[in-house]
Amino acid sequence: MGTAELISPRNPRVAFARRLTRRATRGKERRFLAEGPQAVREAAAHRGADGAPTLTDLFATEDAARRYAGIVAAARAAGARVLLASDATMADIAQTVTPQGLIGVCHFLHTPFETVLAARPRLVAVLAHVRDPGNAGTVLRCADAAGADAVVLTDASVDLYNPKSVRASAGSLFHLPVAVGVPVEEAVTGLRAHGLRVLAADGAGEEDLDDELDRGAMSGPTAWVFGNEAWGLPEPTRERCDAVVRVPIHGRAESLNLATAAAVCLYASARAQRA
Repeated sequence: MGTAELISPRNPRVAFARRLTRRATRGKERRFLAEGPQAVREAAAHRGADGAPTLTDLFATEDAARRYAGIVAAARAAGARVLLASDATMADIAQTVTPQGLIGVCHFLHTPFETVLAARPRLVAVLAHVRDPGNAGTVLRCADAAGADAVVLTDASVDLYNPKSVRASAGSLFHLPVAVGVPVEEAVTGLRAHGLRVLAADGAGEEDLDDELDRGAMSGPTAWVFGNEAWGLPEPTRERCDAVVRVPIHGRAESLNLATAAAVCLYASARAQRA
């Protein structure tokens, strides 16, 4: 650990990190927590649009600092303050039952929607009315894996920086542009105006994903709109999209959960675009 500072549980930086578990504090301070080695590794490697480091502070237990010495070194090289913390102090900050010994404090990093559009994306995931933070993070991870160019969270969706969302993204939060707080009407209109075909994913959709693929309709720039876990997409949102597409159920399952359906849709588009 070199010259790392041994921090007291009463240190103001510990109190600040603890407050970041609340959405109001995150919004005011424009900071959030990234917990675990994968998230911290990606945060240390990330830079904002202005080139400034994203990771500002790293709390590490002595055991984790030894086990993940490379990550700690990368954090320090990125300019982060490295702070040794006891297991008890780490547990006080962490949002997991079994903390992994590394917690980073990061700057907000979302991208303006106008910047997303200006980059001429070919594959975008739009989370409209998604309220479960675990689902939001998992869809973001799926979008990253499928090679999407951006993710958009509407103003009716969960906080991107909820600790569960960050954890479920498994580091993908730091890999692709994410626009937040965009009204769904603005998202759909803007994406269509920039040449993307906007598809609403819905189990009761009139169009079948397999049929869309078979007739070659999926090869162009596409944005998928995913709705609420329980009640899907409101009718006004469905009507704004170019088509409402269902993932076919070939077996006896009643439906797919949001993240699974999102993965199927995004990979279908990715494969069609790369064909």
